[in-house]
Amino acid sequence: MLRFRSLGSGSTGNAALVETTSAGRTSRLLVDCGFGLKQLDLRLAQAGLAANDIDAVFVTHEHGDHIGCAHSLSRRNRIPVWMSEGTWLATGGRDFEGRLNLARDDAEFTVGDICVQPFTVPHDAREPLQLRCTDGNRTLGVLTDLGHATAHVLARLGGVHSLLLEFNHDSELLANSSYPPFLKHRVGGNYGHLSNMAAADIARALLHDGLRHVVAAHLSEQNNRPEIVRRLMAEALGGNEAEMLTATAATGSPWLDV
Repeated sequence: MLRFRSLGSGSTGNAALVETTSAGRTSRLLVDCGFGLKQLDLRLAQAGLAANDIDAVFVTHEHGDHIGCAHSLSRRNRIPVWMSEGTWLATGGRDFEGRLNLARDDAEFTVGDICVQPFTVPHDAREPLQLRCTDGNRTLGVLTDLGHATAHVLARLGGVHSLLLEFNHDSELLANSSYPPFLKHRVGGNYGHLSNMAAADIARALLHDGLRHVVAAHLSEQNNRPEIVRRLMAEALGGNEAEMLTATAATGSPWLDV
């Protein structure tokens, strides 16, 4: 059984758990850990877990709301960390005491019984990766922090049964926000973050009868509204029976079976 849970998603921090249990063995992957150690421990406890229950961490890119306490967590709990070479270099090539593993586009690896398939995305980071996770039966797609969906991105997420998908901003709210022009351009550009419309288009492109959950993630507190996201998600999914949820910055999402 494959399941997942957002521990929190937004500009203040991002982290998600992916878990599978097979033949009495449980494997857990933490995707990003963009919080301080104390806050991460609290959120893990709310999920019924502790840091020692995590088998590995996957860091999608070097921005602080994603890499957070990865280095401190790895050192404290001796947890292996996966990230791209570009992400590692962008953080100063820090010493992970032999627990660093370098990931790259289309080079799958395993964390226990979870098969992880990273892929590149267009974002303003050095070598950002998002991922597809499977237990061999069910498949989860994680797609946040990108400015637009390339054909490569859509191909890597085809057929997923659940999707954690960035709905970052409403374009009109962003345009009328108090953000300075350079930041509006960065967020709304091809290497920034997904607008609600762009995310809805991705959900529509990935729609199939086996899609079970779509969880909207990384909503901007200033430039988005949950009700806008819910409306666009419903329109994109039409009459499909996939459950639609929104991961909040404060509490993330509940556990969801893929």
